[in-house]
Order: sequence, then C-alpha cells, then structure tokens
Amino acid sequence: MTKIYNYKKQTNQNASYRHFDALLKISLILGITIVSGFIIYYVLNPEPGYVTLGILNENKRAENYPTKASVNETIFFYVSVGNHLNRDFLFQFRIKKGNNNTILTSSTESNGTLAFIIGNFTLKNKDNWISEQLNISFSEIGENQLIITELWQISKESLIKFYNNVYLRLNITA
Repeated sequence: MTKIYNYKKQTNQNASYRHFDALLKISLILGITIVSGFIIYYVLNPEPGYVTLGILNENKRAENYPTKASVNETIFFYVSVGNHLNRDFLFQFRIKKGNNNTILTSSTESNGTLAFIIGNFTLKNKDNWISEQLNISFSEIGENQLIITELWQISKESLIKFYNNVYLRLNITA
C-alpha cells in the first residue's frame, strides 16, 4: 500500500513540476513579449525635446538681475537659448518693453512695445547660444516695467510662430 501511495505521490509531483514548467515558460514568453513591446514603442516614439530660454545679467550669469533703474539709464543684459529638440532649431528674438498693463502668458505673444528684433539663427541640437550684449532704457517712471524677450520659431517656409517668453521686472525712478 505504501508503494502505491508513493507512486501516486510521485506521479502527482511529476505532473505538478510539468505544469509549473509550462507555466514558467509561458510567463517568460509573455514577459519577453511585453518588454520587447516597450522597447519598440520607446524607439519609435522618443521623448519630445525642449528649448531652454533665459535672460542673463551683464556678467552673463542668471543671478543678481537689476531691479531698479533710473529714467533713461541703460540696462545691459544677454539672452540665451539651448536646443534639446533632437533637431535643428531656427529662431529669432523680439525684445519688448512693457508695464503693468502688459499681458504675459506662455502661450501667446505679449502686447508689449517692440524695442528691437535679434536676427534669424539656426541652432544645432545640444548647442547653446548667447546673444551679444543688449541694452535697453525706459523713458517713463513706473513700477513693474518689463523687459520681455520673446522667442519665435522660424520654419523653412519662412513661417514665424511664437514659441515662448521670459521677462525681467524693474522699478524705474527719476
């Protein structure tokens, strides 16, 4: 009787091992298929790139910005762009002046007064660009006067579209 019991027990164990082995193989195949799918998706749909945009002080640093100036005092600054779009980026800057009534959003251009335009440039992927020293002055007294730098993207068909903006707030005194 013990021989029969041991035989049945051994047969049940062998069947369990076969089922476990089959389940393990199916799990491995499913796992490999799912991971392969993620890899293919990532290769075919890379993450979108980005552009860095900034205003630098007169020492080409992103710190210690002027916050006060006098009427007709010249304010010096630089504009910087970094391209991480995984393609070339064609752009231009529009430097504007604004005040408390100026509407600033990140999705449309501001309604500030155009001071000047900085030419059309092409920036390769992973390159950075810093403008020559720029200057601007304000002729009226007021709080929250703005220096607005708008980045515009240019396509090869010469279409220009607003990309992004950054600004600097100043209090202008007599």
